[in-house]
Amino acid sequence: MNPVSDAPHTADSSAAAPVAASGWLARLQPGLFGIPMGLLGLAGTWTRLGRPAPEAAPGVAGVSMAIAALGALIWAVLCVLWLAKWLRHREQVHGMWRHPLQGSFLALVPVSTLLVVTYYAPLSAGTPWRVPTLALLGAALLLQLAIAWQVVSQLTTGRITAEQVTPALYLPPVAGGFVGAMALQALGLHGWAVLLFGIGLGGWALLEARILHRLFAGPLPLGLRPTLGLEMAPASVGALTLAVLWPELPADVLLVALGIGTGPVLAVLSRWHWWTEAPFSPGFWSFSFPIAAYAGVGVEAVHRGGWSVAVAWLATLLASTVIGYLALRTLALWRDGQLLPPA
Repeated sequence: MNPVSDAPHTADSSAAAPVAASGWLARLQPGLFGIPMGLLGLAGTWTRLGRPAPEAAPGVAGVSMAIAALGALIWAVLCVLWLAKWLRHREQVHGMWRHPLQGSFLALVPVSTLLVVTYYAPLSAGTPWRVPTLALLGAALLLQLAIAWQVVSQLTTGRITAEQVTPALYLPPVAGGFVGAMALQALGLHGWAVLLFGIGLGGWALLEARILHRLFAGPLPLGLRPTLGLEMAPASVGALTLAVLWPELPADVLLVALGIGTGPVLAVLSRWHWWTEAPFSPGFWSFSFPIAAYAGVGVEAVHRGGWSVAVAWLATLLASTVIGYLALRTLALWRDGQLLPPA
């Protein structure tokens, strides 16, 4: 669930546009938070791979912790940079908040924070870190609620035109509901987690028909096509949330959820010629978290169904290959000074 870093600049809008600026800090985009989301999602898949019998998969825990540490480090650096951006370019950030399209992208900030809480919350149990973890969770949920309120308000009052309807709209209400539910569950707040999961399902139902109608109408603008990976997110991440909230859920139910998630995956892959026409950008990280979630559900189904662990390994390695490719291409952009959109 991770939009293209420069995608907001490709859509016209009658709403207030962000203030133009040329410094690298001013050109920092919220889509970069998709990188730690993809890495933390992949770390969770590796954790699930070795959970039933850690002794049978030596090194799996180490791989998971290393990937998660990298994701958390990138998340922390981006949080500091975005705080600096808000202090130095406040009007630009406020303009992004009011913008129908960029407002959705801003949801990646709290959603990635919720994912950090999801991964590390179990480690805080019984330690003094539990209180700061709860505080971080509360702050992320409040910010997520504010962004979702803004976007849903614009959508339901006609301020988001048909051209501005993209899968990025899933981020505030749906991603916040699903990932927030996993974070609450990780802290042992099951009842609140189930409630938030229901809110995410409601947001998905609210948006699905309108977004599919826009996608069936024709290709998105070139700069937005890398965000097509977000189309896979609700079903994949929703299935993973089911597995997290109900650990005793049978494998058959997870397979049904995987089957539902397969439809959007095939729909995205069938339009490969659309998104491969776009030059590589951080927006392609929109594929990372949904793919990691899809693989994670597959691993859970294998363990709960008692099937060959080779299937779980295959799913994990395929997800790792895709995300590793994204990481290498992103490093190449950074090396060439093209990670941020031009002034």
